[in-house]
Amino acid sequence: MEALVPQTVQFTNWIYSDKVTNRPGRSFPVSQTLKDRKRFPVLVSARFPANGASNRRRNVDMEVSCSYKSVPGSVVESGNNQAPFDESLLLKVKSEKIKPYLEGRCIYLVGMMGSGKTTVGKILSQALGYSFSDCDTLIEQEADGISVAEIFKLHGEGFFRDKETEVLRQLSLMRCVVVSTGGGAVVRNINWKYMQKGITVWLDVPLDALAQRISAVGTGSRPLLPNESGDIYSKTFMRLSSLFELRGESYANANARVSLENIAAKLGERDVSNLTPTVIAIEALEQIEVFLKEKEGHNEL
Repeated sequence: MEALVPQTVQFTNWIYSDKVTNRPGRSFPVSQTLKDRKRFPVLVSARFPANGASNRRRNVDMEVSCSYKSVPGSVVESGNNQAPFDESLLLKVKSEKIKPYLEGRCIYLVGMMGSGKTTVGKILSQALGYSFSDCDTLIEQEADGISVAEIFKLHGEGFFRDKETEVLRQLSLMRCVVVSTGGGAVVRNINWKYMQKGITVWLDVPLDALAQRISAVGTGSRPLLPNESGDIYSKTFMRLSSLFELRGESYANANARVSLENIAAKLGERDVSNLTPTVIAIEALEQIEVFLKEKEGHNEL
């Protein structure tokens, strides 16, 4: 039987700019904005021939492309080829790599309110070719369009939680869906029974960052947060801290944890608010990959 040998091999990863060096015959042009920074994270993609005819050391033509955040920042040239890449490339590579091992299982995003589950979930669903569902939106639709805040006001939290459990039950019967759950979905064991039919991912965002996000847009749509005058940030932070005390251990039951603090440290960012949703989605795929390797034995990943 004749084996098929790939003509090229490609890898993509994050490195720091100070690890990229110039050599004679190669150029490393960057924008003036990036020149002003001595060290910054870049996304590097390299493509080179995969000729297995000889294992002796040899020179090959190689192209390496870099980008900083979503803007192509630099290109290392070899020959006449140039190919700038950005975050979307790594997202595509990661999603294509793990999708076959998901076997159609749903992905449930859990985490505190304001952690970005809906935004990141939509990016993940598009990258994986999945559908996207937001639990709160489905509950509102079943309640004739009444908002979550109004449901809490008219019927109480217990009524809402019952509806939430029913929505998760229905979603557990589906395949190929990325689900954004409510912040309190993790408090009921029955909800975990449904979510564990898929893969659960915890978006772990520092509480101070959450308080800043939420207080910036107001707490009117958040029925569990104070909706009153005064220092909104401090009151929001205190309430979030109380909620996290109740839910933290439950979030930790997720199959994968996406820590924004860890991402920021890896990319040299001081503020997690500087992280793009795409970067967070990439980390989610990386942590799902870790779960698939360590817990399910897919070491070939």
